[in-house]
Amino acid sequence: MTSDAPVVLAWARSPVIPRGGALAHLAAHEISAPVVKALLARGGIDAAAVDSVVCGNALGAGGNPARMVALAAGLPDSTAAFSVDTQCCSGLDAVAMGVGLIASGQAQVVVAGGVEAWSRSPIRQHRPRTPTEAPVPYDRPAFAPDPARDPDLPLAAARYAAQAGITRAAQDAYAVDSHTKALAWRERMALEIAPIGTVVHDSYARALTVDRAARMPVESISDLRSAQGIDPPDAAVSRLAIAPQADGAAFVLMASPRAAAALGATARLRWRGALAVGIAPEMPMLAAARAASDLLDRHGLVASQLWGAELHEAFAVQALAFAKELDIDPERLNRGGGGLARGHPIGASGAISLVRLLADMAFEAPSRALGLASIAAAGGLGSATLVEKL
Repeated sequence: MTSDAPVVLAWARSPVIPRGGALAHLAAHEISAPVVKALLARGGIDAAAVDSVVCGNALGAGGNPARMVALAAGLPDSTAAFSVDTQCCSGLDAVAMGVGLIASGQAQVVVAGGVEAWSRSPIRQHRPRTPTEAPVPYDRPAFAPDPARDPDLPLAAARYAAQAGITRAAQDAYAVDSHTKALAWRERMALEIAPIGTVVHDSYARALTVDRAARMPVESISDLRSAQGIDPPDAAVSRLAIAPQADGAAFVLMASPRAAAALGATARLRWRGALAVGIAPEMPMLAAARAASDLLDRHGLVASQLWGAELHEAFAVQALAFAKELDIDPERLNRGGGGLARGHPIGASGAISLVRLLADMAFEAPSRALGLASIAAAGGLGSATLVEKL
């Protein structure tokens, strides 16, 4: 790290609301605009100072969501706009790319993050190859060219749970704890949330018990027995242990130290590093841990040196694997709950985890403390970012 590493001036996110809820009528740029406006106000930066917007988005089906976000938020027509689609990693990768714009001298002030309006996502169809064929609807694209290496994610979670010996009870207990943390942190998290109309809180977290969790339905994994010769109930993944589809947005405001000083802005944190990796596409549950571990290795660090870590937990089994692989103290992981208790707005989820980390570090971490945010994506991708308290 050098003294000219980009600094973080502000952060903000929307409430995260499950699909079909209070944000269901809004397009991606309509969710993002209040967040970006709040971000600039918190950083004390005029919109005219922003050189670039980098926005992650996974379900927009083309176009340039970043440009829509920039214009809807009132940024100048001269603001450059870059859209990023690495699926679940999009929001965190967008921040890393924003850092790259600053480091390369292409920009001095950048707004970066992600948004997903899952409720307004386009209806998808494969175009016919011949005049006699009909369009074929689909819910998700392929993430690997070989179908055998591209399992549905609940099935991938169940397979990993069976392989690692992680029971449904352990997954559900972790999910209950995530909800408990989120409820306890509700008022703290209100400080980082930019309201969307009258919506001011994440709406999904619930008071749960282990007994109630045990009554939740199980995702269908009927092909698991024939595929691997194991008993499906031993590898069951309940709906409680999967983050629900959701709408939301999150962005951070970054600048070069020189630009921050010229603008009279106060920086409380700075970027230390980021890493994106790929692993076997059929094992996406381990991708976040690989990215985090490799990033720490590159900086000569171990997880015990982190003040805190945020993982977007799309699956409870993924979070349990992450904690084990990094040997991280559970009390330092997702202090205010994670995606299981919020929801999963795909392109925004990594940026939301980063905003959660920045907010908690600014509130109570000591000087020079280190924090890490990480996320995995379908297809075996993982991303991680390291930040430091000034």
